[in-house]
Amino acid sequence: MEVFWTKGYKSTSYEDLTRTTQVKKQSLYCAFEDKRALFLKALARYREQCIAGLEELISQDMHPLQKLEAIRGATLCQCNETMGRGCLMVNSSLEFGCNDEEVNREVKMMFVEVEQILEKVIRSGQAQQLITTRHTSKELAAYLNNALLGAKIMEKSGAPREQIDAVLRTSFALVAP
Repeated sequence: MEVFWTKGYKSTSYEDLTRTTQVKKQSLYCAFEDKRALFLKALARYREQCIAGLEELISQDMHPLQKLEAIRGATLCQCNETMGRGCLMVNSSLEFGCNDEEVNREVKMMFVEVEQILEKVIRSGQAQQLITTRHTSKELAAYLNNALLGAKIMEKSGAPREQIDAVLRTSFALVAP
């Protein structure tokens, strides 16, 4: 996953994979069939790790605005820790476009799951009158998910952390009642 995340699918060679995993080429072929199958497994693992992290964040005993703040903070933390690499899902989406059905399915699954998590938090906040009801929870979740994705693209393109933080801070502030 780390190699694909750093180099992209097309720029990753079998030599890169065998060096990083310390597994011989033949063994990689036996376990994963080919580089593409390994890449799809890496995408699934990345998605599972990201979603598990978000689920853990929102399971904590905090009010909805604090949960949204934690999600925003986790995105900024990830941007800071992976400066220059961006998000593996966003990178893959940009690299493949709409030309690979399996990659697109994995990317869409990630984006849908993040949006569902956001919607759950927003719906709870709306019920407590902590979040605006001018828009539905689904609309606000889609908006915030788009802001998070935009922040990841900004990060990949080298935008300063302060600029990314300002965009996310503004976007998340718009859900206030």
